[in-house]
Amino acid sequence: MGSMLERKLTITVMMGGPSAEREVSLRSGLGVAAALRSRGHRVHELDPAEPGWVLPEGTDVVFLALHGAYGEDGTVQAELEKLGVPYTGCGPEASRVGFNKILSKQRFVAAGVPTPRYMVIERPEAAWPVGWEPPLIVKPARQGSSLGLQLVEDRADWPRALAEAWRYDTCLLVEEKVTGRECTVGLLGDQILPISEVRLKQGLYDYHTKYTPGAAEYLCPAPWDEITAERIRTAARAAFDAIGGRDYGRVDIIVRPDGLPVVLEVNTLPGMTPTSALPRAARAAGITYEDLCERMIALAWQRSGKSAGTGRTSREPLRC
Repeated sequence: MGSMLERKLTITVMMGGPSAEREVSLRSGLGVAAALRSRGHRVHELDPAEPGWVLPEGTDVVFLALHGAYGEDGTVQAELEKLGVPYTGCGPEASRVGFNKILSKQRFVAAGVPTPRYMVIERPEAAWPVGWEPPLIVKPARQGSSLGLQLVEDRADWPRALAEAWRYDTCLLVEEKVTGRECTVGLLGDQILPISEVRLKQGLYDYHTKYTPGAAEYLCPAPWDEITAERIRTAARAAFDAIGGRDYGRVDIIVRPDGLPVVLEVNTLPGMTPTSALPRAARAAGITYEDLCERMIALAWQRSGKSAGTGRTSREPLRC
């Protein structure tokens, strides 16, 4: 699948940033920058670790390779909207909702998207929830890459799990632990990419597992029967639409033993490292890493309405 771009662009890849996922973001960004340069684009790299960053002169499009707070929560998207420069991925509101697991849950429930039973914890010394039985999952409401994710298999583990998750956020999401096969679904424009199944060697699909080569086995395309696969695709698209997603994203799902998919969350800026799920799914669909990066840029460029023109003409640097 070739490029959708008819001209070479000046692209700024934003990577790094101030979040706890900075190192993974730098890895994503360096890969993206190299891929876009290989296609003849002029590429700048920008690390918005501190306020007051300035977009390089002549930037046509921004590729957001940021992860975590600031990059995924709608903040940088709102700043780029003010600057009037097109950028990859979801807009400010969908980013804000997607990054906040509680807001996402509310959208899922309202749209009829199947999702695990949940409750919200706002105190680190909260008592065990009445009417719940272990095992439970405790997550910071506003973190990516499963940072702070805790499994509670015994009530005695509850205080420790809350304390650990509280290190990452002051609002926690508690879910029933759904057993089944874990999978992730990438969306690219109108296309739903081949479904990936995640088979863990041990433990949880947490930050360490996601970014440690060999810690999990990925099957893509996953061995699903067509009826179950279609249910998974339908749930993924419904979840992405429920948060107002656009262009591309990734939806994490558990498929119960009865074949029914349950949506865990939506990632609006999926990782772009060599071990990341979205590039892997794209490869299974016959889309190279370089093509994937260009298609992401093309979606933003076309949405901006500038694709038939010559891009920005102002020589003034864009300031935040």
